[in-house]
Amino acid sequence: MNALLALWLPILLSAVVVFFISSLVHMVFKWHAPDYRGFSNEDAVRAAIRAGHPAPGPYVVPYCSDMKEMGSEAMQAKYRDGPVGYVTLAPNGSPNIGKSLLVWFVFTVVIAKVAAFVATQAYGLDPTKAGAAAWLAGVVSFVAYGFGTITESIWMARPWTSSAKYLLDAALYATASAFVFFWLWP
Repeated sequence: MNALLALWLPILLSAVVVFFISSLVHMVFKWHAPDYRGFSNEDAVRAAIRAGHPAPGPYVVPYCSDMKEMGSEAMQAKYRDGPVGYVTLAPNGSPNIGKSLLVWFVFTVVIAKVAAFVATQAYGLDPTKAGAAAWLAGVVSFVAYGFGTITESIWMARPWTSSAKYLLDAALYATASAFVFFWLWP
């Protein structure tokens, strides 16, 4: 625990830098904007979903409750006819951007803390090992920020080009984190 206390500044600054870079990615460069599309008949889709009164959460179309049902001819016909999709519904109302930004920042702090923990377990606080510790913190950060998107492409039909962009984001965050840890390693 003392090692993490000694690294409070790089942990916090790493989180701030990642938060700043992510703001640039999403608000200035906007390279994720083409990853999302609207339905050409959005009003009809919204009305159909609203008519079912679904609770917020993830949904799949067509839905089957078990793998045996998936093999049935009726279910296979639904898959052939389409659409096949994954939809996540949020609660009604305007998105609470402030809350999301706060949760994102807390997440960046948690990742920086985990990266610092792993680096100190491997290298302690030895200043001669700052480069190796920073590299390891960067690797841990890259995995934490980026690998979840791969499962989205494997299982949830996220286009691989979209996941590649999220992996680029993760590489930027990891590189920045590694530089901060190297610069401020005790």
